[in-house]
Amino acid sequence: MSPGAELMVVAGESSGDLHCAHVMEELLKLAPGIRFCGLGGPRMQRVGMRSVGNSQDIGVVGLVEVLRILPRAKRFFDDLDRMAIERRPKAALLVDAPDFNLRVAKRLAAHGIPVVYYVSPQLWAWRKNRVNAMRGIIHQMLVLFPFEVEFYEQAGIAVTHVGHPLLDVVPELGEATGAGPWGHAAARGDWVVGLLPGSRNSEIKRNLPGMLAAAERMANSAGTRTRLILASSVSRELVEAMIRESTLGPEHVEVRAAGEDNERFDLIRECRLCLCASGTATLEVGLLEVPMVVSYRLAPLTHFLAKRLVTLEHVSLVNLVLGKAAVPELIQDDADPANMSAVSLNLLVEGDRRKRMLEDLSELRSALGSRGASERAAVEVAAVMRAQTELDVS
Repeated sequence: MSPGAELMVVAGESSGDLHCAHVMEELLKLAPGIRFCGLGGPRMQRVGMRSVGNSQDIGVVGLVEVLRILPRAKRFFDDLDRMAIERRPKAALLVDAPDFNLRVAKRLAAHGIPVVYYVSPQLWAWRKNRVNAMRGIIHQMLVLFPFEVEFYEQAGIAVTHVGHPLLDVVPELGEATGAGPWGHAAARGDWVVGLLPGSRNSEIKRNLPGMLAAAERMANSAGTRTRLILASSVSRELVEAMIRESTLGPEHVEVRAAGEDNERFDLIRECRLCLCASGTATLEVGLLEVPMVVSYRLAPLTHFLAKRLVTLEHVSLVNLVLGKAAVPELIQDDADPANMSAVSLNLLVEGDRRKRMLEDLSELRSALGSRGASERAAVEVAAVMRAQTELDVS
C-alpha cells in the first residue's frame, strides 16, 4: 500500500461507529500512514477521520422514521459523493446502516472505488431480493455470523466470515474489570434492573415509557432498583424528560452514561436482569451472561410492513445465533408493562427459568466464534487497498 493511501469509511449509529473505529485502529497498525475520510461518529473521528458530519444524526429505525431524516441524509450523501470524486480513496469500508450505505455503495462503485461492506445488512431476514442489486456493487462482504456466508455465496457475492467484534471487547466471566460482583450474585435487597431502551432517540421514544412502567411494577413487587444505561448516541435531556413524565420518577431511576466500553459492561454486569431493546445490546448483555427480556416497539405502519416482510422465527440476535428461544421476545403490543414485569419477575428469582437462561447464555460466546474480528476485517480491507494500488501503478 502506498504511503498516505486513503480509505473512505462510512458508519451509522453507535455500534457502527464503535466497530468501524476498531477496524480503523487495526488498519493503522498494518499501515501507519493510512488516512481516513467519510462519515462517522465520535469514536471514528477520534481515530483521525476527516468527516462530512456526525452519522448519528441520521440513525433511525423504521420505514416511517427514515422519511423524517431524508433531507439531512441527502446532504451527507452529496457531500460523500463530492469527497469521493475529489479525494479518490483507494477503497471504501461501509459499516451497517443499509438504507444509507447501499446507496453510497452504488455511487462509489460507479466511480470505480471498490466497496468492502462490514456488518451485513440483514437482508436474510427481510427484503431478500435486494441482495441481487448488490452484485457488481459490493466488492467484498465481511460478515459477523457464520450463517450469513451461505446466503451471500448463493447470491454470487464474495464473502468472508470475520467473526463478531464484541468478542474482543466484552469481558468473559472471571476477567477483571474493576467492577463489583456480578448481578446474579447479589442479595435480593440489592437487585438492580437495567434498562437498555436503544441507541437512537427514535427508539427511546418508543421503548422507554413501557420499560419505566414495567420497572416500577418490579420495584413495587420485588424491591428492585432501576438503572438506565444510556447509549452515547442518545440525548440525555430526552431521557431525563421522559423519566420526569413517568410515574416512577427521577428519584427512583439511576441514569448512567458510560464513558468507556468497560464502564458500560460493568454497569450491565451489576444488573440482576435487563430489559433490552432488540439490537446489538442484546449480544452485549448475553455475552455478559446477564438474564434479559427483549422488548421492542415500532411505528404502527413500520410494524405492519415488517410483519409481512420478516420471515424469521426470532428477532433478537441472541436467539438467532443460538437457534432457539433462549430469551423472551415481547414485540409491539406484547411489549406492555404488565407483560414485561410478569416475565421479568419470573427471571429475577432463582428457579428453573433463570437457570435455563443462564445455561443458554453460556453457549453464546462459542456460538459467535473467536476473538480477533476487527483485526481480520482490517487485513481484508488492507488487501483490497493493496490490490487497487497495484492496479493504479500498472
